[in-house]
Amino acid sequence: MAAKRPAWTKGRGRLGVLTPVIGKWKAKAESPMGPVACSRVFARVLGDNYVQLTAVWDFAGKSYEENALFGAGDEGELAFWSFTSDGKHSTGKLTGVADVHPEAFGFEAQMPAGLARMIYWPDETEGFHWAVEAKTKKGWSRFTEHHYRKA
Repeated sequence: MAAKRPAWTKGRGRLGVLTPVIGKWKAKAESPMGPVACSRVFARVLGDNYVQLTAVWDFAGKSYEENALFGAGDEGELAFWSFTSDGKHSTGKLTGVADVHPEAFGFEAQMPAGLARMIYWPDETEGFHWAVEAKTKKGWSRFTEHHYRKA
């Protein structure tokens, strides 16, 4: 008998799409810089008006960090504001990503190199997948994907 996929249940309200990823997560992956271990912690903060992401990538002893907030943007849509340890920052907003998975949610951001999106979707047995893609003339091109499991 096949294992039943854990529930990927979205919550209520503007922040409800983030409900499935609230908690502590870890992943290991290969990257152009070699093996990487990643952790992501999503927590409700500031009176439940925002979700804070604290992410750490560890490349054989060298770390890269990100702090982000998800909440209502200026026009009321779900948005994010991200700040990284290399001094960069980005902002983006919720976008449709059903082309990746019917239960996926994602965010688009205009970056110096062009339009990018990050996507979250449930794994069929444990945790979730996270990917980053860049918009090209031929469509979306994935350059990072991790499988996160509960930490």
